[in-house]
Amino acid sequence: MDARQPGDDPQGPSLKKLGGALAGLLQGHLELLGLEFQEEKARTFRLFLLAGISLILGLLILVGLSAAVVIVFWDEHRIAAILGLCAAYAIGLLICIINAVRLVKAGATPFEATLQELARDRERLLP
Repeated sequence: MDARQPGDDPQGPSLKKLGGALAGLLQGHLELLGLEFQEEKARTFRLFLLAGISLILGLLILVGLSAAVVIVFWDEHRIAAILGLCAAYAIGLLICIINAVRLVKAGATPFEATLQELARDRERLLP
């Protein structure tokens, strides 16, 4: 006959502790992921809003200044003024594209804190 009681199972409590620890880790990671997602969403919304307003205001200024330059040079050098403005706009466009590509390449990894926490947990759990 077996003298062990049902609560004396040597693997029972350790499996429960391991399951509880894994559930706690998972809960912590999901909370961190949700928090990072909310922060990123709010930051992205503000960024798009400010970029949109800046774009509209910048275009209005650009149209006004371009019209003023063309009007000033209308009698003598209107074609040269228009071509000069186009060249200046092309140079500005190239500078913006180069900076945008550089910014995309240098961008931080999304959800970096969550990935670091998962890596630390993997190191702790694996021998």
